[in-house]
Amino acid sequence: MGFAAGSDAPPGAPSASLVRRTLSLGYEALLLLALLFAASLPFVMIAHAVDSLVARPAFQLYLVAVAGAYFVWQWRRGGQTLAMKTWRIRLVTREGAAPGLRHALARFVFALAGALAAGAGFLWALVDRESLFLHDRLAGTKIVRDDLWGMRDEEKPNQKLT
Repeated sequence: MGFAAGSDAPPGAPSASLVRRTLSLGYEALLLLALLFAASLPFVMIAHAVDSLVARPAFQLYLVAVAGAYFVWQWRRGGQTLAMKTWRIRLVTREGAAPGLRHALARFVFALAGALAAGAGFLWALVDRESLFLHDRLAGTKIVRDDLWGMRDEEKPNQKLT
């Protein structure tokens, strides 16, 4: 029903609403928690005897690397994570193209910085003229709806989707 993985968004693809992006973000947090929990086991098994002054920062960097690898891989692979697929939204460049490695890496780094700044990068959407998250504005990306592509006009629902 959506546009093909790795393809460009149709011209004029509507941006996903802030409500839909926020709900997707909440689901994403749960999925990321599960991923990081599972990824913790190998590190803990290997580093259990290492001094905690070394192990703790190494563990934190490892978890950031795991999260980064997950997001960059998913965004490059089709512009969607599992949560984004569920909420039928897709990451594209500002021009509507599939995100490249540079866009995906920049988006992750900026999103991480925004999250570490007490969520300021996400709250930015409340004041942005296009309701973009700060990391999307800085990385040159946007999130578009992926629920109406490939449908004929008569198949599209009459009600407004959030």
